[in-house]
Amino acid sequence: MLIRPAQEHEYEAVGALTVAGYDADGYLIRPNGTFDEEYAGWLADAASRARNSTLLVAVEGDDLVGTVTWCPYGSADAQLAKEPHQGEFRTLSIAPEARGRGIGRALVEDCLDRARAAGLTEVLLFSLEEMAPAHRLYTRLGFGRRPELDWSPEPGVALWAFSLTL
Repeated sequence: MLIRPAQEHEYEAVGALTVAGYDADGYLIRPNGTFDEEYAGWLADAASRARNSTLLVAVEGDDLVGTVTWCPYGSADAQLAKEPHQGEFRTLSIAPEARGRGIGRALVEDCLDRARAAGLTEVLLFSLEEMAPAHRLYTRLGFGRRPELDWSPEPGVALWAFSLTL
């Protein structure tokens, strides 16, 4: 497996992979049972994330198997990283058929390596309350909950904050 920045010709496929990963676990269903077209559209727009941040992909052979968006300080996509010593990552998504092979861990570790290389001392992220598998990964990597930073973008949607001091 290789982790690298996404190439422009891959943006549509990266967006589709991101949506597929979220959709496979039901994370695009609103509390009222409707599909969240707006959020799915944002997830599908990988080209915008690539312009504002560092869009990373995990590749096995010719197959895209995972993606994450690295948002260093100053990135327009950053929601939490507001100080010069902070970075964050968003939209971690693994192709449903490629799960359980350490791809998510490798993508997060790549973000942590980027943070260290940039001299950052803290990495933050938001995660939906129901994303228990991701929470287990973050905890294993040393992230801790930051409930004082939790946020609700709309009624019934809880985003939990996590951080790791480097």
